[in-house]
This record gives sequence, structure tokens and C-alpha cells, in this order.
Amino acid sequence: MTVAQTEALTFECETGNYHTFCPISCVAWLYQKIEDSFFLVIGTKTCGYFLQNAMGVMIFAEPRYAMAELEEGDISAQLNDYEELKRLCLQIKRDRNPSVIVWIGTCTTEIIKMDLEGLAPKLESEIGIPIVTARANGLDYAFTQGEDTVLAAMAARCPEKVSVVESEKKERNAIASLLNFGKKKEDIATDESEYVNHTPLVLFGSLPDPVVTQLTLELKKQGIKVSGWLPSKRYTELPVIEEGYYVSGVNPFLSRTATTLMRRRKCKLIGSPFPIGPDGTRAWIEKICSVLGITPKGLDEREAQIWASMEDYLQLIRGKSVFFMGDNLLEISLARFLVRCGMTVPEIGIPYMDKRFQAAELTMLENTCKEMGVPLPRIIEKPDNYNQIQRIQETRPDLVITGMAHANPLEARGINTKWSVEFTFAQIHGFTNARDILELVTRPLRRNNNLKDLGWEKLVKEEAKI
Repeated sequence: MTVAQTEALTFECETGNYHTFCPISCVAWLYQKIEDSFFLVIGTKTCGYFLQNAMGVMIFAEPRYAMAELEEGDISAQLNDYEELKRLCLQIKRDRNPSVIVWIGTCTTEIIKMDLEGLAPKLESEIGIPIVTARANGLDYAFTQGEDTVLAAMAARCPEKVSVVESEKKERNAIASLLNFGKKKEDIATDESEYVNHTPLVLFGSLPDPVVTQLTLELKKQGIKVSGWLPSKRYTELPVIEEGYYVSGVNPFLSRTATTLMRRRKCKLIGSPFPIGPDGTRAWIEKICSVLGITPKGLDEREAQIWASMEDYLQLIRGKSVFFMGDNLLEISLARFLVRCGMTVPEIGIPYMDKRFQAAELTMLENTCKEMGVPLPRIIEKPDNYNQIQRIQETRPDLVITGMAHANPLEARGINTKWSVEFTFAQIHGFTNARDILELVTRPLRRNNNLKDLGWEKLVKEEAKI
């Protein structure tokens, strides 16, 4: 059955507010990814309380981040910013001795016009540790864009050249080191012959190490060698980036990093859908192959295999609807994947939309909706929460993917919800992790089915026993 639909995607913008997590929360995953780093968040006690609560789940891991709390004296400019930051950085050097200190600017540093970019170079030369300055304030950026500002700042620090002697002494590519672990030298030489001779390719986006390895191996099967990742596991192993290198992003919220790599480092951006879901992963690999002049092989069978392995989940969501309130900028990619799974999407809320960086993803979303015979979704940038809730009440979707603030109120109104932040922290990239996306999406639906099977009276008795 074909559904009547509009000719093209429609875009709207509502309140202009970011109803999202604060972007300084990017510290939570970046300090774990960059193992020799230390993050110093410069803000007020409110920022400290937020970090303390947001990262409370990591209490058993020794953190490499701290708060430089601004007091009333600092805010009224009665104290010397430079001396205080110098004292803190010297303490960090003495206690942790990191390879890099990352200053994270907050809303307060913006409001009182702290010149972090001016202070950092002078202090860096004085204490002998690189200091990277990134603005991650909630006034200008949404939740996941905090990572974008950090990676954009680090892109400027990537080395341009590495000598042959230096590369022989210490391999800069951490991914190659991981893949070659335990191999003999002659085996490594054989591996090198498996790659096609192509312009160097650097990938950017912070992903867990297992996902980095998976995506690197998927490209290796096509004869593509990944020259490096931004960020790398260690700051001292940042990838070499020279003019003319190809770069490709793995997350849709990294538009600032992409712009920095193109404008300042003179790289060539490969504009493609993002490797989320088997359809997106295949399109991502195909586009990279196309740009590098390589004919992809085995992708049909690979994608079909993944879809077949997810059939048990697909049966639960086919024909159901999902509504995105907007939080982490992954909404377009997730919506495209779920439409391919057989769902309908009446509306996609998104905090910030860079149509240039997400152009290929938007085109794929549009084509997927037409192929599946479902209406095109409305895309609302910076949605007004009140208006959205009215639309949710009207459409009564089977599932709403939302920020944590709205989950319980919607559940109280009988609407199934899933926290969007869970997709931020889960491993959702590549072929093998597509099943994890559906595990998250179907969990509230499976929970409700179990409750119905159990029966409310029996449930109340069971809870009373607990």
C-alpha cells in the first residue's frame, strides 16, 4: 500500500532554545577516550554540580577531569585569572603529568569574557604542557556539540609531517598498532600489500576502541587503509594531517570539526551518510570507496546478513511510529535507520541542523521514506517543548525518543519513551552494532508486552512482596 506523501522534506525552526544536556558533559567520554589527557572545566558551582551528577555513574573509575570554580571575586574581576589557572595547571602537572590539558569554557566564561584563548599559549610555554582551549557552553552549543568544539581545537594541533626516521622508531597510528598486535614482521608486511594505493584517509569522531577496530577492519576489507583517527587514544599519537588528505566523520554533530579540517588544514571532506545501522554503514563505505576509486565488494551479502540477524527485533517494531523530541543530534540518522526497519516517523526534533554536513544523510532519509512507502517526517530545529507535547498528544506515537527531562511526564500520560542519551553512550556504529540500536528501541515495547502478559493484579502482588 502506497501512502500519500509530500515531495520533499520540510524544515521548521521554533523557539531558538536548546532543550538538551549541557555540552560540558562531553568530558564524560572524551577523558576516557584520550588516555593521557586532563580536562579542566572552568565555570561556577552549578557546572560542578552538573558534572558531579552526570558522571556519578563513573565513580569507580579514577577521573581525569576537574572543576576550576569561579567565585564571586573571579566574576567581579578582582582576582588574577592567569595566576589562578597557572596554580591549578601546575598542580595537575605535579599530580597527573598529562600529555595535554584541555580547558573547557562554560557559559560563565563567555558572559564575563574570559580570554581563555589568550591565556593558554603563554601558560603552555611556561609550564611545558600543551593546553587546548574549547568552548563548550550551553549558550552556543547543544549536548554533543561539546565534543565537536574539542575535536575542532585538536584538529589544529595535528602534526603536518612526520619524518621517516621518526615513523620507524614509533608508529604514530594507534589503530595499526592494535591490528598488528602479536604478529610477526613478515606478516605485517603481507598485510600492507592488502591495501590499495590511495590518498591518505583520516576519520574523525570519538568512538569506543572496539568500534574503532570494527570500522577500520570493514574498510580494510575494501583495501582502504585508515591513516589515523581524531581523537586518538593518546594525544601524543594525533594523526598526521596534510593538505589534500581525505577526511570522513562518523557522527552527525561534528560539523565544526569538519569545517576546521577543510578550511584550516585544507583537507577534502567525504560527504556521506553516517555508519549507523547496516544501511548507513554500507552507504558510508560505498561513498568512501567511490571517492578513492575503489569498487566495493561483499557489501550486499554483509548487509543482508545483518538484517536477517535482527528479524526478531524487526517484528516488534514494523508498522509502529516513533517521535523524536530532539537532544543529541543523532536524530536524522536514527530516524533513517528506523524507517528502513519498517517504522514511521511523524516528526524529527533536532537541536541544531547543519544541512551541509548532513546533506547525504537527509537525501538518504528522503529516499528511504519513498522506498518504504511512508510519509516524510517534519524536521523541527530547536523545537518548542510545549508545542511538541501537543503534537505528541495528537499523533499518539508508539514510542517517543526524548531527553531525560520529559520521559517521566510522558510515561505518566501513557506514552512509551526512551532516553536519547542512551544512544549517545551506546555502541551504535557499524554493521555489528545495529542490533544494539534495536535492543534500546524495543526495550520499552517489550517491557509493556511483559506487563500485559503478567497482568496488573499479579504485578501489584509481586511488587508488594519486594
